[in-house]
Amino acid sequence: MHHSRMDSRRTTRRPAVDGGGEGAGVGRRVRELREARGISLSALSRRAGVGKATLSGLENGTRNPTLETLYAVTAELGVPLAAVIAAPGTESATIRGTAVEATLLRAFDEDDVTFELYRLRVPPGPPQTSPAHQRGVTEHLTVFSGVLRAGPADAPVLAGTGQHISWTSDVPHVYGAVGDDEVHASLLIRYPGRSLP
Repeated sequence: MHHSRMDSRRTTRRPAVDGGGEGAGVGRRVRELREARGISLSALSRRAGVGKATLSGLENGTRNPTLETLYAVTAELGVPLAAVIAAPGTESATIRGTAVEATLLRAFDEDDVTFELYRLRVPPGPPQTSPAHQRGVTEHLTVFSGVLRAGPADAPVLAGTGQHISWTSDVPHVYGAVGDDEVHASLLIRYPGRSLP
């Protein structure tokens, strides 16, 4: 895993969703999307850069994936993250990465664009590097409290309380709290050319 110079402490990968029914639901939705696209488990594993055993465990509900794994898999399936983390008819789901806790507040389609709106909580500590989304995906972040360093991994930007930043997220990008205060923010992700299943 890539570590930023912001903090050299070891980062622990955390499951993206809580165990039990929600993890199994995520796996079931991944399998349904993969099969609907006629992609084999081996092919998706290879394309997403995720171990076959990890992907099989995710689909069977026996393994709880990291947020980074879910991003890699959904990018290869060509769907927004919300397509696998939120059960049909619901929108509220909380997912966790190595440094970010994100609660999906709303996912919606408009014309040929899907939007996902998240509430973020970023505690102090090592930053999170998220993999690239597909071409043309943008992220728009507003900080409510604290100071956040976010954006493309090679050129992150600082944003404090009341500030807004946005970037094209088709490259690896980072999120990390600056200082000792937890960050609270909103994140709108815009996926052109995609729609929710």
